Formats: sequence, structure tokens, C-alpha cells
Amino acid sequence: MVLFILRLAFEKINVTLPVRHEAQGRIHPVSQVIEEITAIFADMGFTVAEGPDVEDDWHNFTALNLPPEHPARQMHDTFYLPKRDDGTSMLLRTHTSPVQIRHMMANKPPYRIIAPGRTYRSDSDQTHTPMFHQVEGLVVGEGITLAHLKGTLTAMAEALFGVGTSVRFRPSFFPYTEPSAEVDIRCFQCKGAGCAMCKKTGWIEILGSGMVHPAVFEA
Repeated sequence: MVLFILRLAFEKINVTLPVRHEAQGRIHPVSQVIEEITAIFADMGFTVAEGPDVEDDWHNFTALNLPPEHPARQMHDTFYLPKRDDGTSMLLRTHTSPVQIRHMMANKPPYRIIAPGRTYRSDSDQTHTPMFHQVEGLVVGEGITLAHLKGTLTAMAEALFGVGTSVRFRPSFFPYTEPSAEVDIRCFQCKGAGCAMCKKTGWIEILGSGMVHPAVFEA
């Protein structure tokens, strides 16, 4: 109501207010990348799933096959909230993987989703921040193989970084996938010759992947 009255007053006395020109805004680079990745996966038939930033231990760890003694559960890696009346503590999710648990519990298969969002870990140095972004992907259906995983991620990398991008899969370990693989792309700055960006290796790690572990389905 105050703004309405002021507007009428200025119109009545015919006062021209000075206009201060501001610099044009831009979309944050992280938002740009998330939008582009979402569009790439949407073209492949994926939908977006969301979940809470504040999670419980079961969705964030137990249902994802992370045992009680796993280092990721410790205070130095996870932001725990004050304990509740029942003695348990909520936490800031350490990955977007709890979204796949919630989605599988609330929906019937097949699934083809991505889950972009903020994640939090007690880790801070020149290459890490306490809050960062991830995009989780989940496909569940009959006849899905490791070849489908490799084909999907290779197509995503070429769409995001350019056709002809070299992609490699390295065996790895994650509690909630088996088999598991790290995915690298050929460094786009030095073209594989070795530089500071790729730490002289010629490759840049972009994601971790794998087939959903049977224990996750059991949970």
C-alpha cells in the first residue's frame, strides 16, 4: 500500500526520478552447466528427481550399503546436526545418492532419472569446498548392462565437451555399485600432452559410475 501511494504522489506532481543503470546479470556458471547436463539427459529420456538437503543416516548411508564403520560417517567428513530427543542426528547430505533411494521407495520400476543438487562435506582446501554440486543418474530396468552405462556416459561426455571427446573407464570401488568405474575425459586444454589442469596426466576425472549394488535393492 505504501508503494502504491508513493507512485500516485509522483505521478501527480510529475517528478522524474533518475534511473541508475545497472550491469546486466548473468546466469551462474554452475547453473549453466546443470541446465546443460539436464537438457542432455532429458534428450535421452531422463526425468529430474529431487530430495531434501537435510537427510537421515539411513537414506544417506545405510540404504546405500555404507557400513557403520565407513570413514564417510565420521564427524570429520560429515556435517551432523544436533541430536534429537531420540538420540539420533540428522545430517547435511554428503551426496545426491539418497534421492535414488527415495525415488525407488516411492515409485515402481523402470527408472530413468537424474538428481542434480547441492551436497555437503567437511572438506576444504584449494580444490574442495564444503558445499558443491553433483548430478546423480539412475537407470533400472530389465536387460540393463554395463554396456548401456558406458554408452550413456560416453554420449553425455560428447554432448557436453564436444563430439570426438576421448573417454576412458577405470575400475574403481564404491559401496553402492558393483562393478564400479571412474570416468575420465581427455584434457581439453592440453589435448593429452599434460598440463597443470590435468596434473600432467592428460586426463580429467569427471565422475564415478557403476551398476547398482544388489544390497541397495535389498534395502
